[in-house]
Amino acid sequence: MLNDMEANEIKSLLEVIDQQVSSSILGGMEEQYEQLEEMGFITIDRHSIQHSASITRAGLDYINHNYLS
Repeated sequence: MLNDMEANEIKSLLEVIDQQVSSSILGGMEEQYEQLEEMGFITIDRHSIQHSASITRAGLDYINHNYLS
């Protein structure tokens, strides 16, 4: 799996996205959001000027099952 982020960083970002209906992609964080999307944890809406992310079922499962090693 292509992943440069640590498990706790993934969980932290997913929790931020989960707290919002649609989370604007934070400046300078595009690469991390794209990695989360590649892992299936979020979907990115690229149809608006400000791209936003929504958490997927897989992302919620990751948070809820706390896959931290």
